[in-house]
Amino acid sequence: MSASCRWPAIPYEAWRATCDTLHGHTQVLGKLAARLAPPEPQLQHAALRLTARGWETLPLPAPDGSGAVAMALDLHTHRAAVEHSDGRQRSVPLTPNRPVGHVTRELLTAMTELVGPVAFDPRPQETPWSVPLDEDDEHATYDPDQVDAYFAAATRAAAVLAALRAPYRGRATPVNAWWGSFDLAVSLFSGRPADPASSEFIRRNSMDAQEVAVGWWPGDPRYPKAAFYAYAHPAPPGYGSATLEPSTARWEPTLGEYVLDWDDVVAADDPHAAALAFARSAVRHSCSACEWDPALSASLDGRPPPVRRD
Repeated sequence: MSASCRWPAIPYEAWRATCDTLHGHTQVLGKLAARLAPPEPQLQHAALRLTARGWETLPLPAPDGSGAVAMALDLHTHRAAVEHSDGRQRSVPLTPNRPVGHVTRELLTAMTELVGPVAFDPRPQETPWSVPLDEDDEHATYDPDQVDAYFAAATRAAAVLAALRAPYRGRATPVNAWWGSFDLAVSLFSGRPADPASSEFIRRNSMDAQEVAVGWWPGDPRYPKAAFYAYAHPAPPGYGSATLEPSTARWEPTLGEYVLDWDDVVAADDPHAAALAFARSAVRHSCSACEWDPALSASLDGRPPPVRRD
């Protein structure tokens, strides 16, 4: 296997400082997307996308009515970019020892220059820290080599999630890049409503429908290792008792989720196949345990096929 095809190891503790800084930068993009995009169910308008160059927003309505604006963290050139639909653009370098606060202020200035002032709530969401993004001088570690390894891993994880959702016949999200929890995830829905897990803003808006979520994170303080995960909402009693594929997958009671550690995926003969087997077995189990229409589960295996070629 060529070096470019290998699935990289990304030990969380080794790159945690860079991870937190990159997470802070994604928060700025996500908050602007949440502010400018038309609201969608399950907060889909606030999600970012992982593309061939990094984390990006979709085109967002310019607040001054001049067209559309998009933002990206270009993880190849290590710059944050702001681009207007008329071709104008600005960029901010992402370099070692540049705090999140400095980058945030420059990005907001770039937005103002292109589309006028945008209301911005600088409080970070779902992070272990609470210092406002535009005042954050603590998170300033940015190792380009570590970012390269993360991006290579995230790209492979996103391909697994895309393959999972592709044949599904129910409503499904794109592969979302969630800037709050700093993970990638796809959600599959049964078409029926559900009671949110709590009245907190994010949960009452994002968990008001029956869903199975499968995702990947690069590690966080709760679970300090990269892993795929899966859960159902709402989950019935005994949901965590299933045996999933591959054999290294397990129920993690502290998270309330099934997990497959990244190290086990990388060690597999075919990492993509191992991760996809986990994702599909998690969804099949969830559909059965939650009593979804069996046709939804069958569609994961291409029954009926997504594209009829005969």
